[in-house]
Amino acid sequence: MANPLRTFASLYSTTLLTVLAGGLLTTYLGLRLSVMHVPQLWIGGMMSAYYIGLVAGSKIGHRLIAQVGHIRAFVASAGIVAASALGHALVDELAVWLLLRLIVGMGMMCQYMVLESWLNEQAESSQRGTVFASYMIVSYFGLILGQGAISLYPELGLEPLLLIAICFALCIVPISLTRRIHPAPLVPAPLKIAHYWRKAPQALTTIAIGSMIVGSFYGLAPAYASNLGLPPEKVATYMTATILAGLLAQWPMGKLSDIMSRSRLIRINCVLLGILALAIALTPYHPTLSLVMTFLFGILGFTFYPLATALANSRVEQSERVGLSATILLTFGLGASIGPLIASTLMQWLGNSMLYGFMSACTLILFLRLRYVHSQQKAETNVTQDYIMATGDLVSSPLAAALDPRVDVESVQEQMTPILCDDEDDLGADALEDNDTDSEQQLTFEFDVNPEPTFVEAETNNLEESDLGAVKTA
Repeated sequence: MANPLRTFASLYSTTLLTVLAGGLLTTYLGLRLSVMHVPQLWIGGMMSAYYIGLVAGSKIGHRLIAQVGHIRAFVASAGIVAASALGHALVDELAVWLLLRLIVGMGMMCQYMVLESWLNEQAESSQRGTVFASYMIVSYFGLILGQGAISLYPELGLEPLLLIAICFALCIVPISLTRRIHPAPLVPAPLKIAHYWRKAPQALTTIAIGSMIVGSFYGLAPAYASNLGLPPEKVATYMTATILAGLLAQWPMGKLSDIMSRSRLIRINCVLLGILALAIALTPYHPTLSLVMTFLFGILGFTFYPLATALANSRVEQSERVGLSATILLTFGLGASIGPLIASTLMQWLGNSMLYGFMSACTLILFLRLRYVHSQQKAETNVTQDYIMATGDLVSSPLAAALDPRVDVESVQEQMTPILCDDEDDLGADALEDNDTDSEQQLTFEFDVNPEPTFVEAETNNLEESDLGAVKTA
């Protein structure tokens, strides 16, 4: 069995350089605008424009890849993104920067689509988990390097923009020289948003509000730390600690979600994150304590997305997962676009600490919504299980299954085997919301470790799992 790191070395190298440049650009712009004493609303608008670009880029990228192929689409997108990054050095007009940020989001979405559709198609079924876990590790590592690179240029001059453009230029080289077979053209997936919201309301609500938290952090945390008086190198350390925590938390949280109900785990996560965010907002800055608290924030905040994605995939059939993934992408992009705008407005009106105050309020709203949906599903389950109509004793008896020639005897024995449950209260909504005993669905969480969405319209008809990537981490 071939080593995935060696098999997809060129794609992983391209991913590393792409994510490094994207993460560095996000942090640089946040710090640069803060140094320029730009109103917080503009900083939030910059981040919102990026996520709007991600959503719009999904359609544009799909058409571009279908017309010219994966490599040409990637090269064209990388060139546009590099030129847009350098454009910040030529023009100081904020409206132009907002447009450039939108273009960067569209171009990077196309790049992610190329990489992830390529990996998804050519990864063997037996190695799919390893391939995408490695992809996410490389993505997080690129983000960490991007945060660290800003500390090399504390003056925030043109050097970071030059480094960003260099990385976007070099990311073309590995994918252009790869000897891998080109993937097949993308196949469009139908998008039925209302259908998926009815089938997985808890999961999609978590993605919507969780993306508001993640988008606000990535867009405004550099400005928040800078307003505390931290130099760029300390801001880079602050961001790195949070992202590193998000990376380290993925595997343990995945294992924990296999042990207990994911819907309950999300609610626990929500309560803990709300308390922590409120504590950060109210506690004066302390070098060591703030790093510890933001590390814990990364553990809780960056695991909402993979938990919710795994939960959503456990609620749909295999044939519906491509459309579900597109719905998840759209939900994440819209939430991440709205979150920074609201948070930046509150920061401008009520002070710097309102970044984490807004996040704490988001967790409260999310918890109340999850409890309401949970109680509704539990009530519906109890109603449907109270009484079952039958036309006769034989029909209502388990013996009827044994006498029915259409039923397999072994499956009847399996279904008639009693199942013990430690918590009878969770036989309702949590059992309906989760199917954690399904090994295929358990693997879904291990693939979907990023707090930011990937485009899954790129998946082909031979899709076997939902392989969301790291768009939410960009």
